[in-house]
Amino acid sequence: MNPKIIDGKSIAQTLCDDVKQATTAFIAESGIVPRLDVIIVGEDPASRVYVANKQKRAESIGFKGGITRLPVTTSQADLLAAIREKNADPAVHGILVQLPLPAHIDEHLVIQTIAAHKDVDGFHFDNVARLATGTGGGYAPCTPAGCMHLLRTVEPKLDGAHAVVVGRSNIVGKPMGALLLAANCTVTMAHSRTKDLADMCRSADVLVAAVGRPEMLPGDWVKKDAIVIDVGINRTSEGRLVGDVHFDSAIANARAITPVPGGVGPMTIAFLMANTLDAAQKATATQAAA
Repeated sequence: MNPKIIDGKSIAQTLCDDVKQATTAFIAESGIVPRLDVIIVGEDPASRVYVANKQKRAESIGFKGGITRLPVTTSQADLLAAIREKNADPAVHGILVQLPLPAHIDEHLVIQTIAAHKDVDGFHFDNVARLATGTGGGYAPCTPAGCMHLLRTVEPKLDGAHAVVVGRSNIVGKPMGALLLAANCTVTMAHSRTKDLADMCRSADVLVAAVGRPEMLPGDWVKKDAIVIDVGINRTSEGRLVGDVHFDSAIANARAITPVPGGVGPMTIAFLMANTLDAAQKATATQAAA
């Protein structure tokens, strides 16, 4: 592989191997098997694939758990009841509700119903606040956490780097900015309506693209020797999977760049596994201290 290309698939596998080793040791010491439960509502094909991949990875690491499949007609009340049941079950350490949800269900209410200490996706307000304030002790969303891990494989010390994040979603853009600030970067948050976006991107030592538009950022927007993390995954009219950055032109300028696919994507599931093990460890320590 081109040394400029950040091999997210390989890095994620290494992280999962580490989590598996730690899980084996945890089970041997405590007798408790970490458990990740996933709830999916409806039959969205992409969601079914994502959930199957998460379950497969969890099983390979040694976790218990399973998939609760609910019909698309499931009421909001019934979904919340299913979440509360898992909240109350001490054997369940991580809970994940696959998004998107049907239009008649309030996604934000669903996320906030998950117990914060079991919110291994990192979307609960308690986890968001801990990340934003630097308090610690919570869970960062898995995709931004994976991006930071990839960045540190290229540059372990990011102090003073100018990082530009293109995208302002609650799932990626905003938490990505908080994580970069915590790493002592100077962070600029940008988006599709930012004035002079091209010039802003060209000033970035670290460029994170998470705007959800295929190949929106051309190679001449990339500063020489910048590190480019492309979170986007888009399918073109020809059926190709591409990122938010025009990879073929950007790689000429970048010091290092993530491909699509095979870059950020595998890291999301890897950090979901890491968060689940951490949740099991914390729950076991809390029970032991009680």
